[in-house]
Amino acid sequence: MKRQEAEGSRLVGSLNACFLAKRNFQVDVYEAREDIRVAEFARGRSINLALSYRGRQALKAIGLEDQIVSRGVPMRARMIHSLSGKKSAIPYGTKSQYILSISRENLNKDLLTEVEKYPNAKVHFGHRMLKCNPEKGRLTVLGSDKVPKDVTCDLIVGCDGAYSTVRAHLMKKPRFDYSQQYIPHGYMELTIPPKDGGPGLHLSNKSFTCTLFMPFEEFEKLLTSSDVLDFFQKYFPDSIPLIGERALTQDFFLLPAQPMISVKCSSFHFKSHCVLLGDAAHAIVPFFGQGMNAGFEDCLVFDELMDKFNNDLSMCLPEFSRFRIPDDHAISDLSMYNYIEMRAHVNSRWFIFQKNIERFLHAIMPSTFIPLYTMVTFSRIRYHEAVLRWHWQKKVINKGLFFFGTLIAISSTYLLTRCMSPRTLDYLRRPWDWHGRNLDSYVTAWSRSHLHQIPWTVDSDLNEE
Repeated sequence: MKRQEAEGSRLVGSLNACFLAKRNFQVDVYEAREDIRVAEFARGRSINLALSYRGRQALKAIGLEDQIVSRGVPMRARMIHSLSGKKSAIPYGTKSQYILSISRENLNKDLLTEVEKYPNAKVHFGHRMLKCNPEKGRLTVLGSDKVPKDVTCDLIVGCDGAYSTVRAHLMKKPRFDYSQQYIPHGYMELTIPPKDGGPGLHLSNKSFTCTLFMPFEEFEKLLTSSDVLDFFQKYFPDSIPLIGERALTQDFFLLPAQPMISVKCSSFHFKSHCVLLGDAAHAIVPFFGQGMNAGFEDCLVFDELMDKFNNDLSMCLPEFSRFRIPDDHAISDLSMYNYIEMRAHVNSRWFIFQKNIERFLHAIMPSTFIPLYTMVTFSRIRYHEAVLRWHWQKKVINKGLFFFGTLIAISSTYLLTRCMSPRTLDYLRRPWDWHGRNLDSYVTAWSRSHLHQIPWTVDSDLNEE
């Protein structure tokens, strides 16, 4: 039985531990923080989770899909609130398609409990990694006893998030590429309390968690409770009665706005000894709702490759990097694109018109035209293939709109000329005729006047030549 060490017991780390344990590997998970099931949940440091098809398929593979989905709240559309109070919905997909809003806390607890059901898996909480030696398959961890301990394994799996310690050690290796980018916006979580016992999102007490995204410069301008209330009254007036003035100001100053980072690296593995999954390999901004889903799909793809190569790590790890890097870089770019779209384009009539065109074409040609959001959220089409297909579809749509626009203009002009009487057309031609005759007269008069002004000496010189 091979021994696998996983760094990180949060969402992706716990899920991957289940996949490896199912293959009868001895799995040890080292988590720097305490057990979330016995600790007080730290609200305000996580983005709301939206579970979609890719994530559900990964959960289905370990038998957890039904349990998780049963506690989710379906979300079928994006609601746009205008300053005037008008509301308009942009559907995510067809009437039968929806994403699920789920509690990060409850999902993490369920995954940890599932890991512990395997006798060959163990989670070590309160163990911080000090050193990582992928060549020798060795980790040095520091537990609650404050005594460093070396552990050896066949495979180190780094699932330790955007600021991955495992990745930091791989960055010291030759030909390891890495880039990161912070966006100008930060985020802050606020709470809408339950009303009349209705269903809630994300929290166990049926309240709603909402996230405020805003440039850091704007957050820094709001220094007092009065500043906060004036700001919300100006830009989000319909949210104040739902949150409550007192709760709003308390939540706003509870924690500072949190940054959002996008991380790319290559490759995702080191020989047959170490591999990165989830945010450790590709942290993305949250504006496409694919961070968790992409991480879960990492686990599923890795498991599928383990099947393909019969658990041969020397074959599986290089193929995982080759196969997965284009997709994870593509969803990172798409998330950045959606960041711009959501902040600048959702109120544009042209944007909404394009969305309606896409939905119409998808309805009449469902296998030929598939909206980008549908490919990303409601299928397992590879992310980079979805991007290529999206660019092709945009070209076709734009050319089609240009063709029909030109056809309509030509047809309108033809019908206009056909419907006009001869007298009307003759009347329209007359100004041009008048202009032509007047121009001829003007040119003749101008020429004659200038001939009279030419000195005779010029003519004389010309004659001499």
